[in-house]
Amino acid sequence: MSTDASLTGAGTGGFRQAHAWLHTWCGLWFSWLLFAVFLTGTLAVFEEPITHWMTPEHHAEEAAAQQLAASAPASASLAQRLAWGTDYMREHHQGAAMWELWPSDATGAGDLRVYWFDSNRQYAAAQLSTRDGSPIQPAATPPVRGTQGGHHFVTFHYELHAGTAGLWIVGVAALAMLVALVSGVITHKRIFKDFFTFRARKGQRSWLDAHNAVAVLTLPFQFMIAYTGLALSVLTFLPAGVAVYYGTQKADRERFVAELNEPGKPEASGRAMEVPDLEPFVQRGQTLIGQPVRAVVIDHPGDAAARIGIYGWNEDADAHGRLSPTTGMAMFSAATGEVLQVRLPGAVDGGTPSLAQSVMGGLHMVPFGGLALKWLYFVCGLMGSAMMATGAILFMVKRRHRHQGEFGSATARVYRLIEGLNVAAIAGLGIACVGYLWANRLVPLGIAHRDDWEIGLFFGVWGLAVVHAWCRPPRSAWMEQLAVLAALCLLLPWLNLLTTGEMLVTQVLHGDWESAGVESVCIAAGVLAIWALRWLRHPEGRNQRTPRREKQGAATAMTAGTATAEVAE
Repeated sequence: MSTDASLTGAGTGGFRQAHAWLHTWCGLWFSWLLFAVFLTGTLAVFEEPITHWMTPEHHAEEAAAQQLAASAPASASLAQRLAWGTDYMREHHQGAAMWELWPSDATGAGDLRVYWFDSNRQYAAAQLSTRDGSPIQPAATPPVRGTQGGHHFVTFHYELHAGTAGLWIVGVAALAMLVALVSGVITHKRIFKDFFTFRARKGQRSWLDAHNAVAVLTLPFQFMIAYTGLALSVLTFLPAGVAVYYGTQKADRERFVAELNEPGKPEASGRAMEVPDLEPFVQRGQTLIGQPVRAVVIDHPGDAAARIGIYGWNEDADAHGRLSPTTGMAMFSAATGEVLQVRLPGAVDGGTPSLAQSVMGGLHMVPFGGLALKWLYFVCGLMGSAMMATGAILFMVKRRHRHQGEFGSATARVYRLIEGLNVAAIAGLGIACVGYLWANRLVPLGIAHRDDWEIGLFFGVWGLAVVHAWCRPPRSAWMEQLAVLAALCLLLPWLNLLTTGEMLVTQVLHGDWESAGVESVCIAAGVLAIWALRWLRHPEGRNQRTPRREKQGAATAMTAGTATAEVAE
């Protein structure tokens, strides 16, 4: 083995070898974090179905609401609903700075709801009867489990539940991912040939072929996800422009956010004026934007400077065909009826930069394209996660039989650290994710901060996996954590049956495809974990064949620079 520092590093060899070194080390040190971000981001694609599965108390409510809507007699007209909403807000929330009325669904039926900001600037809501406009008091219901549902994976994948600090950490990791992808492309001389090459049961070569295949297949997707993820948070990563133009104080930041989200919003004049009849504004707004009304927003209600915004409903078929998910909007002066602004469906406020960022967000969060595109993102996300996992494993597979001494006297300890991180980051994270679903069923209902308990158990289980991975020999740690992962995944439907009375078969029969999808994916993950476990146990699966050149002994050991180039090839 070589311990000469001059023979290792980016300065060794030519241009391609330098990028091989960059690809290896940049990829390794960020691979565990990137794997966690990529896997949870992949799960976040199906945030709504996961949340649906994690809130079983709502299943009966949703079914009852659908049944009630189907059998409900004809309710009040749109004009009457708007009048009831206005009367309620005028009577109960006259001084609120904003009124928001949701008069009906896209067909003119459905619920009548009103929203406002309370004295603490919190969003408050009430539901009104569609027969007489009276407030509907919430019915006494059993305790509903507090949970963040699938949104936990959304938050984790872009800020690690650590606020701005986590956002910066993930941003640096995404930048490192772009560096690793570019250096990986430069390093590969036979990128397309590698894609069609897989040599099974060849030990190190098999890991390298798997790493190359999933990397090449999903390369455009990974570039797009990493780049759009950075672009979405560009104002956090590059705050200089906002600071120079608006200032650095908290009030300056709030002014920037207000102008970004509510362009053209007037200041209150202090002169009183009754809120006018909203129905003519709604009719004009629907004509201008070509959509049925979804919401009516009144800024400064009761003031002469008030403005009335009409927002439309997006039809699924139309929304799935647009990169930007925005709805149509028409803004009027409440005093004169003048049209202040019109935004067609799919357009955005703020000009080309805002449109570009909206499109970036659409590409990253896939609100378009429907279920088929979500599944495509899900599969590509899993393959991207596999690329990072195989890269991290490959690093150690190469070194189990050929100590390269990159860290001097500490090399053995660093290798052991990396082995443990590989187990905990890959198998351990899987256990933590499915453990989060188990926590949703096992944490008692009604306890304070129940959603925090679920997330705490997610991190607690993951922390135990880290400790276990470092306490046990690497192969035993892999097998034991894979066995736990398989058991948790395969037993999850039974846990759901015991705790809620729902089972996979009845979910399918009742057309509850969201719950059925979550449990089916868990079962598939459990089967995959069993396959990996059998592969580790089977002597032929654990191909321990030593490459010919490794048998040449320490006298012919390759230098680190040559070795990293070999990984790339």
